[in-house]
Amino acid sequence: MDGGNASFSLLELFKMGGVFMWPLLVFSVATIAIALERGIYIFYHNLQLEDLEKKTAEYIHAKDMEGARHYLSGLTKRRMGARILLTLVNRSGLPEHRIEKAVETEALTCINSLENGFNFLIALGSLSPLTGFLGTVSGMIGAFKSIAEATEVNAQIVANGIYEALITTVFGLIIAIIAMIAHSLFSHVVEKFAADVEKSCSELITELVIEGL
Repeated sequence: MDGGNASFSLLELFKMGGVFMWPLLVFSVATIAIALERGIYIFYHNLQLEDLEKKTAEYIHAKDMEGARHYLSGLTKRRMGARILLTLVNRSGLPEHRIEKAVETEALTCINSLENGFNFLIALGSLSPLTGFLGTVSGMIGAFKSIAEATEVNAQIVANGIYEALITTVFGLIIAIIAMIAHSLFSHVVEKFAADVEKSCSELITELVIEGL
């Protein structure tokens, strides 16, 4: 604390928040770790489909399914879409409904891998403010206990007690905001990918039927 100014370092605020700051610290580390891991994972597995669909369609028009397999096989490590379209190409000789089923299964597997950790972000977004509020209630109980035991009560005693008690709520809300923003952004990306997969696969299956492959 700097003289009469109400400025505190993070460490001082942490100490003032009491024992409930420890689970909040764990929640904050977990939230940041999951958000970073999911962000890197999604960025690494390029979810763009437009170029893959266009190139695969060219191979289908040329009736070069082996070329399509070779092209997509070389991209499966970094491209989720390539895995799904490769499944489509590999099943090209089957009836349409069986191709759709195989593609749907592979797409679901890819989407599930993208969504790993999303439930944890939701849980952290819910638990953090509740834990912060619990810390605030606990702090308020202590503050009113001090007021009850004091021989003289003034506004400063009341204000300081409430001020310290509310710290956990602030930290809990900050963690929840970060968790929910990360979840919303990642969910939007995955939902867009799922929609693109459905559109691309539908068009390519139609091309296969037209070309008689």
